[in-house]
Amino acid sequence: MKQVLLLDLKDDAEAIALYRSWHKPGCPPEPVIRSIREADVTEMEIWQVGDRLVMLMDVGENFDPASKADRDATDPEIVAWEERMDVFQKRLPFAKPGEKWVAAERIFRLSDQP
Repeated sequence: MKQVLLLDLKDDAEAIALYRSWHKPGCPPEPVIRSIREADVTEMEIWQVGDRLVMLMDVGENFDPASKADRDATDPEIVAWEERMDVFQKRLPFAKPGEKWVAAERIFRLSDQP
């Protein structure tokens, strides 16, 4: 199953460059990568245009975002990573309180078309 989530970055070219550098191969801390994989996320990509981020995730049947969030909240290394990334991020104006990445709703799929 595919999940698509969106988030904005603060509109600051230097901060965006630093955010991008934190996401180069080998830069995210190992516990962050392990948590993603253990949550049954089989692939994750983050795409950027301007200050907008789009996260694409392929998830397995056992993926449960609420359980992952609960586990992550008790891991000091993941909490530290989230706090580090939070200084670069800006919530979407329509995000719910406490919501960071906002799930998108698919409204079109070519394979559904006649």
